[in-house]
This record gives sequence, C-alpha cells and structure tokens, in this order.
Amino acid sequence: MSWDSFVEWLDHNKIMLIAVTCSVVGVGSVLVALRLWLQGPKCRSKARLDGRTVVITGANTGIGKETARDLSRRGARVVMLCRDLEKARMAAEEIHKETGNTVGVYHLDLASLKSVRNTAATLRETEPKIHCLINNAGVMMCPRWETKDGFEMQLGTNHLGHFLLTMMLLDQVKAAAPSRIVVVSSIAHTQGKMHWDDLMMKDNYDAKESYCQSKLANILFARELGKRLKGTGVTTYSLHPGVVQTELGRHIHESVNGFIHWAFHFFGKFFFKTVERGAQTTIYCAVDENIATHTGKYYSDCAEKKPYQQAESDDDSCRLWDTSIQLLGLEQYSV
Repeated sequence: MSWDSFVEWLDHNKIMLIAVTCSVVGVGSVLVALRLWLQGPKCRSKARLDGRTVVITGANTGIGKETARDLSRRGARVVMLCRDLEKARMAAEEIHKETGNTVGVYHLDLASLKSVRNTAATLRETEPKIHCLINNAGVMMCPRWETKDGFEMQLGTNHLGHFLLTMMLLDQVKAAAPSRIVVVSSIAHTQGKMHWDDLMMKDNYDAKESYCQSKLANILFARELGKRLKGTGVTTYSLHPGVVQTELGRHIHESVNGFIHWAFHFFGKFFFKTVERGAQTTIYCAVDENIATHTGKYYSDCAEKKPYQQAESDDDSCRLWDTSIQLLGLEQYSV
C-alpha cells in the first residue's frame, strides 16, 4: 500500500478509528479506576509510637512485614515472631536500615504449643510491657495437615496458637495499658461456621470450610477477649485486611483445580490489594486514636464494619473460649 492509499484509507475510516481508540482508552480508564478503588483507603492517623513495644506474628513477609515497617517508622520498637528465622532477620535488618529503630526477632511456630510456650516465656522475661500485640500470622487452605499437637492445621495455627500466645502475654499487655490486641481475620468468616461436633474436621475435611471456620474463630476470640478485659485498659480488634496476594495463598493450588489457581494469581496481580494497602486496616486498629476506647469490634478498610451474624453470637464466643481453654490446658488462667 502506497502512502497516498494509506492516507486515503485513514480518511475513510477515521470515525471507526476514533471510536475504537475512545473505547480502548475508556476501558483502560475504568480498569485503572477500579484498581485504585479496590486498593482501599490508607490509615490517616499520624500517631507516634515512640517508646512503645509492638509484637507482631508472621512479620517477615506480606502484610505483617508492611505493618512492622509502618509501626517502626512511627517510632515503635517492633518485635517480630516468625517461623522462618532467616527471612525474619533479613526483614528486620531491612526495616532497621530504613527507620533506624530497633527490630527484635524471635522464633515462633504457631503449629507447636511447645514453641509458643517457649517464645512466650522468653518474652515475659525480656519485654516487661507490650503496648500492642498483633496476631497476624496464618495458614490458608492447606491440605488436612495436623499441628505437632494433633490439631487441624488451620484452626490450630490461626486460632489456637494465637490464643495460647495471647493468654501467656496478657500480663505484659495489661502492664502497658492503655494497650491493644489486634487479630487479623478475613471476610472469609462470612462463609464460616463452628463445627462444634467436629472442630478438627476429621470427617469430610474441606480446606475452604476449615479456613473460614478459623477466621470466624478469630473474630469470636477478639469479641470474647474484649468483653473479659473491660476495665483493664486493654482493647481488642479483629479485621479483614482485604484480598491481598501474599504467601498466605501458597497452598491454594493443593486444594483447588488448576484453572482456579491460575485465575487467582493472574487476576490477583491486577485486582488484589498490594501488601502495603493490605496492611492499612491492621495499622489503623493498632494506632488510630478515635477507636482507642472501642473494643471487640470488627474492621475493614479502616472503618468499623458489622460482621456476619455468626460472628456476633455471645453463646459461640463463650463456647469457643471455654473449648480453647480446655484444649490448651489453660484452666489455671483467669480472665
């Protein structure tokens, strides 16, 4: 095609070309706007945490690491409790170089009650005051594995391990009052129910149902703990961080078919929150002055939200508390 012919073709088809261009630009603009909207708000609080100690589980990666980074920037002395010590030390060094503040690292395997007890015992010696405890670590949709103590992995790690850690550090948290306990849950609780007749799901295990149950347990725990700690100066919070593509989803391919796993990662790169944005509601619950006296509530996108009905059951929160105490042999603890 000669240049003159090409110019003539453009002249005859200019309306179509303009329409196509506008359509492409329009769709692109909508997708960009959608991505920005899905990222959610940032925590607006400028609160400083100088002189305060914050303990975070699973802080070597994902939203835990970004939470640690932000709180360290605010002046906090961050203590990271992680299963992978090598990654934790690398993350701690990275944050220390950026903020100039001390970042402590301890080993913690939430799937081992012995590990939890040992770590908690160490912290009781080294940390007289804990101003904020953030239960962030977790496992998602893994096969039916068991913890070292025979509990179903997701309930054992996401709930029971954190329950034990929290109970063993309560004196240090109370000593720092006003102080906070933040529990990272998930919108997955909306599909959860407590399988009281088979909490460990030994019969008919389903990875998704188990995960949803553990996230429901997180909210029930924060709710019940908040009631029991009223008057102590310790407030509790549970939250949904948003849908974030992190290492938490590393086991999904073992529980779903290949297409769903592919779609999860493909669309996640565009539509899921970044880890920085995914950490914002955790940060909000840890620092925002306007919710300092609120307790036992549930949050998402840096605002209080109403959880699903099953997460507001006082009977279930009390029953889960009593069951957890019994499973963990904590009858000597009184809260």
